[in-house]
Amino acid sequence: MVIITGMSGAGKTVAIQSFEDLGYFCVDNLPPTLLPKFLELMKESNNKMNKVALVMDLRGREFFDSLFEALDDMSEKSWITPQILFLDAKDTTLVTRYKETRRSHPLAPSGLPLEGIGLERELLEELKGRAQLTFDTSDMKPRELREKIIKQFASHGKQVFSVNVLSFGFKYGIPIDADLVFDVRFLPNPHYIEHMRPQTGLDEEVSTYVLKWNETNKFLEKVIDLLAFMLPQYKREGKSQLVIAIGCTGGQHRSVALSEKIAQHFGSEYRTHVSHRDIERRKESR
Repeated sequence: MVIITGMSGAGKTVAIQSFEDLGYFCVDNLPPTLLPKFLELMKESNNKMNKVALVMDLRGREFFDSLFEALDDMSEKSWITPQILFLDAKDTTLVTRYKETRRSHPLAPSGLPLEGIGLERELLEELKGRAQLTFDTSDMKPRELREKIIKQFASHGKQVFSVNVLSFGFKYGIPIDADLVFDVRFLPNPHYIEHMRPQTGLDEEVSTYVLKWNETNKFLEKVIDLLAFMLPQYKREGKSQLVIAIGCTGGQHRSVALSEKIAQHFGSEYRTHVSHRDIERRKESR
């Protein structure tokens, strides 16, 4: 269990999102009085909740005595390993962040941010002293904080960046979650060969037909070269996944065959998943 706490504006939102990408069960702003009950649920989950990250901050300041009691109790339990991650930043940095976001400090809603920061630092002093890890985010961009958390907490150096290749049919609409969309309707269409019409790009005959054309191979060459350049950039930027959508008219032949080929190419380098949104649509519409 990782308890994320620290100064308001120091990056707790980025932190909890990073733990979520690492596969942690995450809860934002859990009142410390509920922590003992939460521990019971963890124990009864039969190891389904074996990685948990909780954000606790001064939104629940009246419960801090309960937090210290719960932490003392956890230290005596053999089945759980608690860690406190304290996020801090310089006062000048925190003031700048509040001014940029135009938010008021939770401890000084109608006063100066610096007044709230000073009071918060005083209240959190004991909790900071109990923390196993303290990250100063003063000079960190959100991407850098995310990378630091992943480096510290990812299991066995596991990469969290994944590539999702999705085939679709334009007649059913562009996928709303696509990051990149490629239109392959300019390629020769197996739909017009009668015996191939009921088949899909997963069938060898259709795949061979789609891939035999010079324009198909030229397209694949250029797209793979483009993605080989872009994927490391997205990964370096801190993106957890990229959705690459390949579209043809009905999402049954060309887009399916090409999605399989692209996913196969990058599968050895990235955690890759391929799916075919509209491959069964024609059967369903009959």
